[in-house]
Amino acid sequence: MTSTLPTVALIGTCDTKFDELLYVHDKLVQEHGVQCKLIDVGRTPYSHPSIAFSHAEIFGNSGIPPPPDLLALPRGELISTVITHTIPLVQSLYASRAIHAAISLGGSGGSSLGAEVMRAALPLGFPKLIVSTMAAGDVRPYVGESDLAMMHSVVDIAGLNDILMPVLDNAAGAIAGMARAQHARLLREAPPSPSTGLPTSAPGNRRIAITMFGVTTPAVTHARAILSAYPCTTYVFHCSGAGGRALERLAASGFWAGILDLTTTELADALLGGVLSAGDTRLTAAAKARIPQVVSLGALDMCNFGPRSTVPGKYEQRNLFEHNPSMTLMRTSPSDCLTLGKQVAERLKDADPSITEIWIPRRGVSALSVQGAPFCDPDADEALFLAVKDGLKGTKIPVVEDDRDINDPEFVEQMVQRLVGMLNMHILEND
Repeated sequence: MTSTLPTVALIGTCDTKFDELLYVHDKLVQEHGVQCKLIDVGRTPYSHPSIAFSHAEIFGNSGIPPPPDLLALPRGELISTVITHTIPLVQSLYASRAIHAAISLGGSGGSSLGAEVMRAALPLGFPKLIVSTMAAGDVRPYVGESDLAMMHSVVDIAGLNDILMPVLDNAAGAIAGMARAQHARLLREAPPSPSTGLPTSAPGNRRIAITMFGVTTPAVTHARAILSAYPCTTYVFHCSGAGGRALERLAASGFWAGILDLTTTELADALLGGVLSAGDTRLTAAAKARIPQVVSLGALDMCNFGPRSTVPGKYEQRNLFEHNPSMTLMRTSPSDCLTLGKQVAERLKDADPSITEIWIPRRGVSALSVQGAPFCDPDADEALFLAVKDGLKGTKIPVVEDDRDINDPEFVEQMVQRLVGMLNMHILEND
């Protein structure tokens, strides 16, 4: 049963930032009419009536013995230890519906602590906000594959002043509003799935993940249109690195009924040092979780970098294409494609062949590599295709070669129908 009032978990180091934490606490309770549970994750124990979970409670009730020399630990090791002990508490608060949003304040260390706790303990869709001095830079280490939001504090969170207080006012108002939205959602929803922490889907409604990039958008748009006639909900993931990681994380938890993995471009960024890498686990979770998947090679003709000036010098003589002022694409070479094809095969070879297929669009793996386009390179494409086929020989996984490009509507329709068949879905009848 959810709490009577929307409730916010406020995570922070009370020994160093208590004034700022208390300011947010009082704004939430006194101005916004929500409850607040202040969780003290500082190095040194701190005592105050507004603290809902003290230092001793975090370390005494986690079920994990704390190190005997806690206060003497180096800073990095201390943060890791506090994270380990705080995650079970926040997980318990979430599971019992005792909280409806979470907010944290901090610099680099506090932001890292708050972010890791929120990412590990709270599912996608649950409101998470960090007010941080780090929010104006590269926030990927904090956000990861989650939906965590970050707000720049402008000045350090080290004393209340006329710059910081309006920022904290806004943060308190924002998280209070999000907590109300979550509270209302819980009142009308079924309990969350114990495996994913996300709401359970309606009976008979299947969840289908689809991967997309700008250069495969026509394919994904057509796939969604076809699937709209079936009892399923489609979830499109932009292959931004974080998108691929989120898809894999949800696949590992069993969230998906099926995956239409049209766009596997993140493998190229992981191989070549691009900015949109999803890491080394991309294209692995579905096979392990035995989720039906129909895979293609979308946008493996490119690796992504930032502005042209940021492309590594070793790639200056490669085929580069300025997608926009903020994004430069590099054509993958035959050698790159050979390696990428081997990776695709290696990651799929142990999948169940009855629920796994790989589709090869021989006329182009993206809008940029069709005949006459800037990345048209038959030698590179052939290296990719041959490596996939050779790597999957003897596995019984179907490899379907098609003489169309990836955005061709008929190519897309056939891929979709293969996934539909694996899932035994039937077109919905109109009332």
